[in-house]
Amino acid sequence: MNKPINNHLRTRWLGVSTTLLLLGTPAVAQESLPFPPTPSGSKAGPTIARSTYNPVPPQSRLPANAPNIVVIMLDDVGPALPSTYGGVIKTDTLSRVAEGGVSYNRFHNAAMCSPTRAALLTGRNHHRVGFGQIAELANDWDGYSGHIPATSAAAPKVLGYYGYATGAFGKWHNTPANETTAVGPYTNWPAGRGVGFDYFYGFLAGESSQWEPAVVENTVRLDPSAGKKEYHFTEDMTDKAVSWIKQVHALTPDRPFFMYWTPGASHGPHHIFKNWADKYKGKFDDGWDVMRERVFARQKELGWIPKDTELTPRPKTLAAWADIPDEEKPFQRRLMEVFAGYTEHADAQAGRLIDTLDELGIRDNTLIFYVWGDNGSSAEGQNGTISELLAQNGIASEMKDHLRTLKELGGLDVLGSPKVDNMYHAGWAWAGSTPYQSTKLIAAHFGGTRSPMAVSWPSKIKPNKTPHPQFHHVNDIVPTIYDILKITPPNLVDGVTQDPLDGISMVYSFGAPTAPGQKKEQYFEVMGSRAIYKDEWISSVFGPRIPWKAGLDPAIAQWTPENDVWELYDLRKDFSQAKDIASANPKKVEEMKKTFDANAKANKVYPVGGGLWSVVFHPEDAPSNPAKVFDYTQEVVAVPEFTAPKLGSRSSLVSIDAELKPDSKGVLYALGAISGGISLWVEDGKLSFEYNLFEIERTRLDTTAPLPTGTVKIEVETHVASSVHAGPLDIVIRVNGKEVAKGRVPRSTSLGFTANDAFDVGRDSYSPVSFAYFARKPFAFNGKINRLRVEYLN
Repeated sequence: MNKPINNHLRTRWLGVSTTLLLLGTPAVAQESLPFPPTPSGSKAGPTIARSTYNPVPPQSRLPANAPNIVVIMLDDVGPALPSTYGGVIKTDTLSRVAEGGVSYNRFHNAAMCSPTRAALLTGRNHHRVGFGQIAELANDWDGYSGHIPATSAAAPKVLGYYGYATGAFGKWHNTPANETTAVGPYTNWPAGRGVGFDYFYGFLAGESSQWEPAVVENTVRLDPSAGKKEYHFTEDMTDKAVSWIKQVHALTPDRPFFMYWTPGASHGPHHIFKNWADKYKGKFDDGWDVMRERVFARQKELGWIPKDTELTPRPKTLAAWADIPDEEKPFQRRLMEVFAGYTEHADAQAGRLIDTLDELGIRDNTLIFYVWGDNGSSAEGQNGTISELLAQNGIASEMKDHLRTLKELGGLDVLGSPKVDNMYHAGWAWAGSTPYQSTKLIAAHFGGTRSPMAVSWPSKIKPNKTPHPQFHHVNDIVPTIYDILKITPPNLVDGVTQDPLDGISMVYSFGAPTAPGQKKEQYFEVMGSRAIYKDEWISSVFGPRIPWKAGLDPAIAQWTPENDVWELYDLRKDFSQAKDIASANPKKVEEMKKTFDANAKANKVYPVGGGLWSVVFHPEDAPSNPAKVFDYTQEVVAVPEFTAPKLGSRSSLVSIDAELKPDSKGVLYALGAISGGISLWVEDGKLSFEYNLFEIERTRLDTTAPLPTGTVKIEVETHVASSVHAGPLDIVIRVNGKEVAKGRVPRSTSLGFTANDAFDVGRDSYSPVSFAYFARKPFAFNGKINRLRVEYLN
């Protein structure tokens, strides 16, 4: 296991230029947090006249000139994308940070969103803190629970006890999905007693519409886009972050702050203003294979990767650009243009934070970590899509369905707009991982786990353009911060004994780009894909899933890790994992497997592949509301989908007691968004029902007979018509007991329609399910709904 470096090692490697990082004098180790109250210096007598008043000055728990700390991390962006390091997307802000500090070309993530974020915030390995899988697919094993345990207090809580102001902005993704309603519980929310941020503004889920997001401010759910013509979430969250910095600086100028700024960009859906996407018109016309070669040459030219690095080949399961039909290529090019514009826009918003630090005159004493990606580029768009959650639901689709729907909506310019949830072809993700193998969700290869990182602290870190090659991981950021601040990781926080930190401090390397790396071991595991790094060797298993392959392969259900074949790479000679030498080194492979086993046991990784439980083996066990009957009134709105009734995939009966008038109109209930969902609404004296299967397939049922007025009972009965994955549903609609419409939904969702939209009674919040009322959202019902009941029928 890794251990924090001691003072002897730190002194040996720091060198003259970075000894200044050792702020102040060594602090007394504080073993328990919070700090005990400071006794009063005053002495009370029976009267004021007979009392003494002698307040004790506030005691600082931090070294003098403790820095502000800003962590910037983008989402789903591969290591080969930023222009800073040879990529194709303009990243002026990342370049500003890199040019003013140092960059690491062997920094790593956990290959998946929630696991990386949990490791970064706690300084522990992701399974140790319950995040072997994303929050939406947590399960009952300790390593996959979706709960950061009280035994692993996160950095904002510890820093808060030491006096820091703490704020988080953007995507969170570390709260169990079934705890995200407006009534909590809030223990695992970013703000408050659980994780410990003073302030949070963002969304709790793993992804969101950038045009119509469901946003949380601390514990209050908001719809910030309502009524606004020019709105984008990344700009909104940056407005809030800038305001927060200015308020902290104005109101408590001597108090340092810790900011965690993590936009939804560039996770799907790829949403951005057309003019940003248009910046990249024509730049990807020659496809992903040529893009990969071009980036590879540029990376070598800049010295970002060693001259002897090999470019790994395209996997046989991934299409070449030449395989794409000519009539489809404009669609595929535009998807990448939209993604590139979306990503540049996010980097530009990060620049506003740097501008604010400059404006306030505090940048010199601000430590910035800019992590380029919580995992590699995402191949979950598979063959290119207008509705990216098709992949997560394991639903295969034909390109003709995407192109037909896109033409109906207005053509290529619709991509990036509120009308679609587009995501690019996996070929672009693979190119974004140059020169490595694989993409996000593959913990075996650096295409999934390697994230360039720039670190800047103008008053302490001397800029150096030489890439720092020390092997490090996101779990090293918190130990680095504690080392700089002379904080001893506490043994007790809030009375709970703490787990050890798994990360180590990186301070030794800030001023020493050629210093030997001090991180000797690190494991990786996501959904059965895994690796173990030890002393410049890495051994790995690709795993049972191919992220860029459409649908769920039934063979995965028969997978067992005992039959996996391990790869082996000598990183002293092979920067990109290009040469698998396992067959020639069986003893080394066995040694590495034993090292992985020891790490797995120590970090709650077992069972290997435990994150697949809700994806492949038992989707019914995915986190959800355990109730079988739901009773709602018209006040129940904006219920996160993962906590709402599963109307899109289970046999159910929805019963509505409503008061109808001749002019009644509006949504009676809705689940999901324009990218996929279910809605029932009344208009022009009739009922309309729509099942929107991720935009490629819409099933519409309309009543024909005039609706009665007065108190009316409306029922929508759904029956799962087949046991096949994402199979058909039979729908019957009744009014006052009489059947008024019926039909069959050809295919259905399995996991859910959206990650961050909602279920509503009497309206359709955020993104509307149907184009029938797209321009009139939320199309609130103008009458009264006395009760809406949902009952599962199996």
